[in-house]
Order: sequence, then structure tokens, then C-alpha cells
Amino acid sequence: MQGRVLFFAQVREQMGASSAPWELPEGSRARDLLAALEASHPGLAPLRPHLAVAMNGELVSLDTVLVGGAEVALLPPVSGG
Repeated sequence: MQGRVLFFAQVREQMGASSAPWELPEGSRARDLLAALEASHPGLAPLRPHLAVAMNGELVSLDTVLVGGAEVALLPPVSGG
């Protein structure tokens, strides 16, 4: 199954792009996508515990099963005042 992953802020800097395609086996979870991205981009590891994940515009847990064609966004923490 395939989809697209979007990167923002520090994640975009680590990945060197604002988005990329993803391809994982059926039944893969959000955590599997993060593990695959971290394997190819080890600099993502320090950010991983702080990331929120959204699929098709809705926040999801790392245990959420991905769906084919999904747009997954990796959202770093936001600060402001």
C-alpha cells in the first residue's frame, strides 16, 4: 500500500524535503512508517518522541493502521504565546 507523508519544521529540515511517498505492507501502523523513515534518516530519532501524527487531516495514535492512499503528516511540537 502507498501514500504520501508530509514533513514540517525540524522534520522537514532532517528529511531534506517537504513530502515524500511512502510504501508499506498492508496492515502497517503509523509507528511502522516512523521506523522506516528513521532507518533511512537517523537524524529523525531525537525528534520522534515529540512528534504528533495525523492521517488525512486527523490526529492518530502510533498504533493506528495506515490506509492506502493516505496522506500522513509528521507534526513537531509547536510553541507560542
